[in-house]
Order: sequence, then C-alpha cells, then structure tokens
Amino acid sequence: MLIQEKKRNPRNTAAMLDGLHIVIGILVVICAVLAFVSPSKNNFLFPVIFWLAAVLNFVNGWSRLQSGGKHNRKKMAGVVLLWAVAAFLAVVGFLSAVSVWR
Repeated sequence: MLIQEKKRNPRNTAAMLDGLHIVIGILVVICAVLAFVSPSKNNFLFPVIFWLAAVLNFVNGWSRLQSGGKHNRKKMAGVVLLWAVAAFLAVVGFLSAVSVWR
C-alpha cells in the first residue's frame, strides 16, 4: 500500500492558531483583571500571565517556522525573535513565581 503524507491545510492551521490566540487572550485578560482587583489574594496569577504569553509567542514562532521560515532569512529571524521573547517571558514568569511563592 502506498502511504501518503498528510498535507497541512493552511486554513486549518490558521484557524487553530486564531482559536489559540482567542483562548489565551481571554485567559490573560481574566487573570490580569483578577490579579489587579485583589493582588494579595491572587498574586499567584502573575506568573501564569507571563507563562501564557510565553506559550503564545512560542506557538507563533513554531507556526512561522512550519509555514516556510526555514528557507527565508527574514522569517527565520522573526522565528528566533519570537522564541527569544518567549524564553524571556518564561524566565520572568519563573522569577515571578519564585518571588510570589517565597
């Protein structure tokens, strides 16, 4: 039997990425509102906000890499920048978590 490789539909990938943006955006807004309304009670939400932003940047970088960023210098630079920002946000989230749970 002939095994065919799955071809990714760019519309399906874009729809999933849009859905992820919407879900993470709503979560960030809810966490930010709760964190700033009562910071002493909800201080654990600050690292969560940073980690959600890091996940979003990492997924955006991955999406750009999958859409042909390997062969285009400008796209690859964008991927590296998105991953650098994701790493920075993850570190800030970790430092925030350490300071909150200390």
